[in-house]
Amino acid sequence: MNGSRAYLDHNATAPFLREARDAMVAALDLSGNPSSVHSEGRKARSVIEEARRNVADLVNVKAEQVTFTSGATEAANLALTPDYRMGRGALVMSKLYVSAIEHPAVLAGGRFAKDDVIIVPVDGDGRIDLKALEIALTAHDREAGLPLVAVQLANNESGIIQPIAEISAIVKQSGGILVVDAVQAPGRISLDLSLGYADFLILSAHKMGGPKGVGALISNSTLLMPAPLLRGGGQEKGHRAGTEALPLIAGFGAAAKVAKERLTKSDELLAKRNAVEAIILNQAPDALIHSATVDRLPNTTFFTIPGLKAETLQIAFDLGGVALSAGSACSSGKLGTSHVLEAMGLGKVGGALRVSIGHETSDVDLAVFEKCLADIMA
Repeated sequence: MNGSRAYLDHNATAPFLREARDAMVAALDLSGNPSSVHSEGRKARSVIEEARRNVADLVNVKAEQVTFTSGATEAANLALTPDYRMGRGALVMSKLYVSAIEHPAVLAGGRFAKDDVIIVPVDGDGRIDLKALEIALTAHDREAGLPLVAVQLANNESGIIQPIAEISAIVKQSGGILVVDAVQAPGRISLDLSLGYADFLILSAHKMGGPKGVGALISNSTLLMPAPLLRGGGQEKGHRAGTEALPLIAGFGAAAKVAKERLTKSDELLAKRNAVEAIILNQAPDALIHSATVDRLPNTTFFTIPGLKAETLQIAFDLGGVALSAGSACSSGKLGTSHVLEAMGLGKVGGALRVSIGHETSDVDLAVFEKCLADIMA
């Protein structure tokens, strides 16, 4: 973003893509209901199915494996249920296991009772404690039902990338089902569900430059599916009732196509993140870059400046023309230390700021950030 302000909060919501806008405007001109069999309805249906193919292509699965929802929160609530079906047979998930740094939509436990949600700890960098996960799943009572495990591929605050292959191996050994929140990944790191590391992926359009209000639950197979959260007319093959939001889905599909194309430019994104961190350490040499030595998203920096509260810094940056965050946007307005920092054992550092950039981030944006931080530290 050029001009007097720099938008460095892409993990909260990415800037709206022109391609997504154009797709939505074109869809707004279609008057048919996608479930209608006449010509107008078929035209609307074709737009949804093209978008479905684009989203499926982003994660390398078949289009029939994509179920559209109103966003990642609904997708999480759809997937996080004790009630599943394997073909015509019922499967019961008796416990839900989640890492301590999950997004609030997952930590809430979906349709599980609170007592059936087990929190798995993470280490000081925010990586899930694999031994603790293995012990918990080994102790799981299989007579009561299967274990359901939900983890983020990449954390929305710290950017930490979980060792998903190792997590998957532990879950499979236990006979469990793995749901992966991949909301922060598109356009930043590759996604290939055909590798079989997860049973389900959760995506959100607005995190990749699409519209707000639409997301998807993507299954690794059409055989295993959760019980519907919304029942009614049987849309989305009975997995999610309600007339599809045609313009939103069209925008989602366009954004997914761009996200896949942008994977070829991940090195450029990493270079920008390195520039951000060089600015921070130059202006505040005692700053702490959290999880700096482990795999992180190439666009995310989570940092603390000792002696300065994150909330105070966030206000100062905003007044100086820089939009960034002091935690998850979905937790805004809540006082207290980030649950991610607390889970990492850093609850007393005074909070942390997140800079999350994107392919649109310019040298001008970085210059605005540098000047603002210099003014704060002066």
